[in-house]
Parts: sequence; structure tokens; C-alpha cells
Amino acid sequence: MPDSADCRLITDTLTGWRAVILENGLLRIVVLPERGAEILNFIHLPSGVDALYQAHWGLQPPGSPPRAGTSERAFEQHYAGGWQELFPSANHACTYQGRTVPFHGEVATLTWAYTVVTDTPDEIAVLFSVRCRQTPFRIERRMTLKRGEPTLYLDETVFNEASNPAHFVWGQHAVVGAPFLEAGCRLELPAGAFHNNPTVYDESARLAPGQHGIWPVAELRGGGMLDLQEVLGPEAHSHDGIFATGLSDGRLAVTNPRLGLTFSLHWDREVYKWVTIWLPYGGPESQFLSGVYALGIEPWSAPHNLEQALQAGDAIAVPGGGSFHTAMHATFQPTPA
Repeated sequence: MPDSADCRLITDTLTGWRAVILENGLLRIVVLPERGAEILNFIHLPSGVDALYQAHWGLQPPGSPPRAGTSERAFEQHYAGGWQELFPSANHACTYQGRTVPFHGEVATLTWAYTVVTDTPDEIAVLFSVRCRQTPFRIERRMTLKRGEPTLYLDETVFNEASNPAHFVWGQHAVVGAPFLEAGCRLELPAGAFHNNPTVYDESARLAPGQHGIWPVAELRGGGMLDLQEVLGPEAHSHDGIFATGLSDGRLAVTNPRLGLTFSLHWDREVYKWVTIWLPYGGPESQFLSGVYALGIEPWSAPHNLEQALQAGDAIAVPGGGSFHTAMHATFQPTPA
């Protein structure tokens, strides 16, 4: 008889989408291959708490029209929370080698293939892969759970299938939400500095625009200061975004003291040198984001899109026929003593 702590792979259908589910008695990871292999759920099984944000409008079935109020950006039109891969660009749409790369890149809106690599009681590993359409890249992501570990391992490789060099910006669009996220949670990030947009982020923004500050203290629009490590509740009715850098280590953590749980990300800080922090604390004014309460904790390789990264000299280059590999892991467990 299988042990409840055994690793296991489950295939299912959620609101019409194929789902690949990895479990090991401590975590339940739900991946939707047809939605950019997004990680929809990251559940701590002993408590039943999901770390990731789940949009209050819910996951829409395949073929649903874009949600009211969304723009032409495909990434936004059916966004439902969770964790997406941003590649080969992040942020605004841009042009690369004569082709248009959409907002937040290509792969988050493409269907990924997958293959089961390992399926034993001690380990489950699934390899997801996709080819870009506007750039010459293929990307592979191996996702692994191991028996007795509250950690998801991600090993990712980018292949340049062209004969000439090609460039990319890479980001992880991980967003945490309620019931894990609440007022009193704390964000731990070993950053040295941050900046935000030169213009007001949203009508409900609390932060003064155009800041270049020392992490984690920011100036407020109405005067005073705010510790960005302290998570506000939805009653703050605010919406901001910042870019943090100067990382002494590639890690961050969000801790809920009331629940005694910590969700953490760990990565190579030579690859992801920036963390984009999205702060929709109940205050987005745009129609399709109205009422969102969440916290984006997003390691990025650059704080702008691929076109701008090329100009700034911080795009990552892959030689023709070459590859680029990095690894990261995410842990959701009782808060370490």
C-alpha cells in the first residue's frame, strides 16, 4: 500500500485545462501545461494553505473571451494568479531582431509539452518544454519533488536553436496571496537598494514616484516613510511596484507569523540580479485588477524589457547553437526557529 508521504504524479482537468500535479505528502504543486506551464497552486499539505495568489474571478475555461477591462496584452487577458515564467522578455512589449516580443514575453501564453522523467516513491520529476515563436529559443524546465522535503526544485535550460547569438531577459512572476498573505506578514529580502517608476504607479499608490532609495525604507506620497518589509492588509487600498537590487544573496522569504508558515525562493543572484516587487494591497484601480490583494515576489535578470536590456548591456546572450542553464528552488514549510 502506498505511503501518504510517497511522491506521486497525478493528471487531472481543472476548469477544462489539463493539470499535472506533483505531491509528496508535504507539498501539492499544480501545473497547467496549456497555460504556459504556470504553477497554479503551491499548497502546504499539512495545513492545506496555498502560498500563491488565486484571483477572486477564478480560473476561466479554455476559449473564454478576455476579461472585461483587460488590454491587448495576452498575459493579462486570462490571468488568474499563480506563478508564471517570463521569457525571453519581461515588462512592456518590445522589438527584437525585427520581431515583436509581447508583454511579459512569449512563453507564459504558449502550450508546453511535458514528459515524466522520474516517478518513484522517493522522487517525482517532470520535464516541461516549449519553443518560442518570435525568438529562436527553446526552454526546458525540470520540476522535482523529493520524499520528505517541502521543496520544489526547478532546473531550467535555454537552447538557442539559431546559428547566430540571441539574447533574453528572464523573470519569475511568482505572486503570493490570501489566506497565506495578510497584514502582519513580513518580506525578507537581502537587497541593498531599490527604485520605482518616475511617474505615479496608480491613483492609489502610497509611494512617492522617482525614488532611488536604500532598501527597505521608502518615502510616501503624503509624507513619512514605509518599511517595505512589512506587509499591509487589503484595507490599505494601495497599489505600487518597485525594483530591488544589490542582492547579497539570491533568496527571499514571506513569513506569516500567525500561521507559522514561510514561503521562500532561492536562486543564483548572478542570473536574477533584480527582484520586482508588485504591491497590489487591495488598491488597483484598473478594472481587471480591481480589488486584487497580493504580493508579487519576482526575481528578474533585468528591470526592463529585452530591447531596453540590450541598450543597457544587461541582456543575457546565448551563442548560436548554445545553451544557458540555471536552477532555483522554492520551499513552503513551518517557519524555522
